Amino acid sequence: MAIKDNIEYVNNLKKVAAETAGRKGEDVLLVAVTKLHDVDEINEAIDCGITDIGENKVQEILNKYDRVKHVKWHLIGHLQTNKVKYIIDKVDMIHSVESLKLAEEINKRALQHNKTMDILIQVNSAMEESKFGITTEETGKLIEDILEKCPNIKIKGLMCIAPFEDEPEDAAVYFREVKALYDEYEKIDHENLDFKYLSMGMSNDFEVAIKEGSNLIRVGTMIFGNRDYAKKQGN
Repeated sequence: MAIKDNIEYVNNLKKVAAETAGRKGEDVLLVAVTKLHDVDEINEAIDCGITDIGENKVQEILNKYDRVKHVKWHLIGHLQTNKVKYIIDKVDMIHSVESLKLAEEINKRALQHNKTMDILIQVNSAMEESKFGITTEETGKLIEDILEKCPNIKIKGLMCIAPFEDEPEDAAVYFREVKALYDEYEKIDHENLDFKYLSMGMSNDFEVAIKEGSNLIRVGTMIFGNRDYAKKQGN
């Protein structure tokens, strides 16, 4: 199937899942994950209606940025503090904030560019050692610390990567836990706390994530096909 057909297929699944949960398909933002996919593929997806793309690595953003058509960029992978300076003026949102140290560096670089950076807090609700993110119990303290010490950051919500399950429904418990946390902080009134996005769900489990409350899904394989990990990154 062509990229256009794949996008239509994903959007249809998204719509059905959202309507099952009593919402509208357009209320769920589709971020196309472009890791290891080339610029021509990305631009084709943008021509087919994709408005937001997600990259896992800083170097890929730098390699592709000037050759990709106008689009909103999301940094969705682990971000090292020493790499923040390279993408602070390029991305629209950072999904993977998991420490005050990283938040303070983002705040510092955002101040240098006279901007406020939108971020999500990455929550590892399954407490998988192979994944980054903080526990649900640690999330509140990190949010409070960022609000106190990082005026050039706006916390826009939470992000979660559930464990890969052979039966996607088995991931629901992890999504449900993060959704409960999201609902708690969505009610708080603070100028730098604007819970708008609950980023949960990828190609294998986004329908379950939507049913559990996700309003931002990160989909790569179902749009672009399997990645060629033998390719040199950044092509």
